Order: sequence, then C-alpha cells, then structure tokens
Amino acid sequence: MLFINKSANGIVFKVFVQPKASKNMISGLHGDAIKIKLTAPPVNGAANKMCIKYLASILKIPQSKFEIISGHTSRTKYLLIKYNDNENLEAEFEYLTDLIKILL
Repeated sequence: MLFINKSANGIVFKVFVQPKASKNMISGLHGDAIKIKLTAPPVNGAANKMCIKYLASILKIPQSKFEIISGHTSRTKYLLIKYNDNENLEAEFEYLTDLIKILL
C-alpha cells in the first residue's frame, strides 16, 4: 500500500528513485513507495532535481511546491507537496491520491 499522508505543511509521500534509466517514467510501486525511473545520474543532486521536475510535470503542480524532506542521498525519498491553505488540503489530498493510483 502506498505511503501518502497529510501533514501540517501539506502532503507527504514516499518515492523510490532508479537513476540512469533509459527514460523518465513511473514504473509502479516499490514496497510502499512510488517507483520512478529517471534518466539523470545520482551525481550532484541531478536525480533529485529531475525527480521534482518530472513529478511536477505529470501531477500538474508547480516545482516550487515540492520539497525533499528526507533521503537526499538515498534512493528512497520522502517528498512534501506544500499547501498553505488547510481548507483545500483535504480536496488536494483526495485529488493527488486518485491521480497517483491512476498513474500506477
């Protein structure tokens, strides 16, 4: 089951990154994390930057809303999508959860 939770700052979810892949893609689940294959190498934060850029593009959320809160040097990362408006957090959580299920 996918790890995705609401927090005081937004929505936190878990990803597992496979760098140096042939193309950028979501390839299913890796345990409780979204498995993301990226073309970027795991050097100088390139894979982290590409991870955020890729997720922002497919989820239609600005890159500025994403933050890696744990796992900067690991394949397993916890990402935060920041939301300032708690009233919309529930709706955004439902939307994001449904969208990720479709992508998987």
